[in-house]
Amino acid sequence: MRARMEEARMDTARVAAQTLRLGLVGCGIGLSRTPAMHEAEAAEHKLSCRYDLIDTDGQSDNQLSTILDRAEAEGFAGLNITFPYKQDVISLLDDVSNAAQRVGAVNTVVFKSGRRFGHNTDFWGFSESFRRGLPDAPLNTVLLIGAGGAGGAVAHALSDSGAELILISDTRMEAAEALAAAVCAAGGLAEAAPELDLAAARADGIVNATPMGMTKLPGTPLHPACLTAAHWVADVVYFPLETALLKAARAVGCRTLTGEGMAIFQAVRAFELFTGRSADPDRMRATFRSLDTM
Repeated sequence: MRARMEEARMDTARVAAQTLRLGLVGCGIGLSRTPAMHEAEAAEHKLSCRYDLIDTDGQSDNQLSTILDRAEAEGFAGLNITFPYKQDVISLLDDVSNAAQRVGAVNTVVFKSGRRFGHNTDFWGFSESFRRGLPDAPLNTVLLIGAGGAGGAVAHALSDSGAELILISDTRMEAAEALAAAVCAAGGLAEAAPELDLAAARADGIVNATPMGMTKLPGTPLHPACLTAAHWVADVVYFPLETALLKAARAVGCRTLTGEGMAIFQAVRAFELFTGRSADPDRMRATFRSLDTM
């Protein structure tokens, strides 16, 4: 125990003694607020931090393995991983946390002692956002749209939050079935939903965990006519903050939850993994919101 504590102290000291290099790997991430949140929080801890966007949109040299190799060689402390790489990155890592194994996706990679450690902070990020933002939402049946990396985190978060049944819809039926099986194996109850409209009619709430609605991928993951005032609706997309889905949901009187909370709380946990220091959610939220005026 003492040896581990000393190693952690030394790692923290090394972080403080040099510029903290971090990055976000994804496609179409030019509007991400993650760099600003990490750099501002690092400054509060008297750390010098440079956080780069590694956007593969339109890039020819976009092999994930090459990106990780380059970042590690250049001394990055770690990387955040987003669409579409959260599942593909797992095979490139040395170790994966229990949460990431359960979810089947990694959104945070830490480089340490010549090894690559994968974590999933989306799981806690969505859980905390949902707990605070929709504390009394009914959870008898929830429709989850998207069975990719974000979908895995949201599915398990919903299950742990008390969802009695999760209906999972994805354009890849095999992915929806695999995620439903994983939720059931972890003690929850989920099933693939081949008919999106019918699933929406059965659901108390709907969560979009696809990239549909992003600035680079406008639209809604289901027809707005499926929404009624009895639904609550959440979205993991946060650029733009008000997606077409949330706008349509508000128009018919739904309670809604934006992607802001998940973005902030996943960053809080990631900062702690990168630096060994506790991040302040309120400060990160203030940074996130300050970008609305820019």
